[in-house]
Amino acid sequence: MQIALYIVGGIILVVLLWLIFLYNSLVKLKNRVEEAWSDIDVQLKRRHNLIPNLVDSVKGYMEHEKGTLEKVTELRSQAEQAREEGDTKGIAQIEDKLSSALGSLQVAVEDYPDLKANENVSQLMDELSDTENKIQAARRFYNGQVRDFNTKIESFPANLIASSLGFVEQEYYELEEESQRENPDVEL
Repeated sequence: MQIALYIVGGIILVVLLWLIFLYNSLVKLKNRVEEAWSDIDVQLKRRHNLIPNLVDSVKGYMEHEKGTLEKVTELRSQAEQAREEGDTKGIAQIEDKLSSALGSLQVAVEDYPDLKANENVSQLMDELSDTENKIQAARRFYNGQVRDFNTKIESFPANLIASSLGFVEQEYYELEEESQRENPDVEL
């Protein structure tokens, strides 16, 4: 009788330790996803801080590119609004549009030799380009963390427990517009 109690107690202890380990690993993965999103957010904030300086620097040179400048400024404002609301899907959509608009702005700057030669504009463009690369790296890292987290909560036996503990599948950071997946046309 006493041996049976030890066996049952041992089984309960093993199950309890497994549940603790599972819960802790899910929490760790969830926190990595949140950290990865925070990394994206930091880079997006850096980009948002660079945009007004760049727009102000090129305004005088690019009067007939006013529409591009206004679009960049408008999208930046929309992105800031989405950030304040904590709408991650909205942030992703607006930031993708902002990336396209900034690409158009960079192409427009290339058409102005005097502007391109301006040291301040050149430095801002380099910083913006560097930030865009960091955003892409942060997005890849985020998606990797989301993949690991989603795989864990969808895998047996964690899937039996994860949803009851409040862990839900996270969304990947994906391009919303099909046009962004296409190669750009370059005419020489």
